[in-house]
Amino acid sequence: MNKRFFSKLGILTTAIVLFALLIGCAPATQPEQAAAQYPLHAPETRFKIATTTSLYDTGLWYYLEPMFEEYADVEMDIIYAGTGIALEYGKRGDVDAVIVHDRAAEDKFIAEGYGLNRRNFAYNFFLIAGPPGDPAGIKGSTATEAFEKIYEAGMKDPDTVKFISRGDNSGTHSKEKIIWSKAGYKYEDVEKSGKWYVEAGKGMGTTLLMANEEQAYVLVDISTFLAYTKKTNLTIAPIVEEDPVFLNVYAAIAVNPDTTNVANIDIANKLINWLISPEIQNLIGTYGKAEYGRSLFFPLADGGCNMEGCPSLEEYTKPVP
Repeated sequence: MNKRFFSKLGILTTAIVLFALLIGCAPATQPEQAAAQYPLHAPETRFKIATTTSLYDTGLWYYLEPMFEEYADVEMDIIYAGTGIALEYGKRGDVDAVIVHDRAAEDKFIAEGYGLNRRNFAYNFFLIAGPPGDPAGIKGSTATEAFEKIYEAGMKDPDTVKFISRGDNSGTHSKEKIIWSKAGYKYEDVEKSGKWYVEAGKGMGTTLLMANEEQAYVLVDISTFLAYTKKTNLTIAPIVEEDPVFLNVYAAIAVNPDTTNVANIDIANKLINWLISPEIQNLIGTYGKAEYGRSLFFPLADGGCNMEGCPSLEEYTKPVP
């Protein structure tokens, strides 16, 4: 009996040894291979930026972030916020750079001494989306005509016609205010005009989903609309697209160390120069094309799109497929 026991024990021991050898000789897993290929390295510098929510909602910054981290040997901390909030972070010195899309607010930020080295690096366009049935009858209208019709229809039938606003002092919200002004309305009056007008106080993606749920009209950048059409079940559709006021330009601005407590002005300038470099401009200009059938953004370094095949307003604002 003892012999049988020790025989079994020997077999078990041999099995354990063989198993251990097999594990030691087993091919490395993908994470192990990656770890071997890219040794653990913690950059000494943390670099902070605040960027508009559309770059988050479309995934563009997720695409660019690891490239810049490797290029500049930094660890990036990114805050996604509307332009107004992003600029406030800049004024407080909480971030080293901002990426925004509201020219009037940017001019003020720079004039007050908070921003340096602004460079436009990309653009897209806004559109007005809404219920396919178009209860306010805005199809074929200009942006200002569409807002007039939405206002009138919303006032008459607020249960049927609604408009969801960002309501967050973002670049999109600022563009909305510009269109209301061009349509002859004071924004303060629109805000208080009735339950047809709803301020979400949220980012672009969340606001778009609210509009979809409520079957309401919404001003949205075309890139976020395409991205959310792909990944969610949007039932609202683009209704008004072709209008010069829909042009949406993105700029990168370094925060001024002379008026704030930021310490990474060199890295901020490095980011800006990287964004307007030919290589990154090309990546921005082709981002999303394979997945969506059209680019989500277009490059805008040196004052204009310098890639072959850059669209004019008329070409870009063809109906969304």
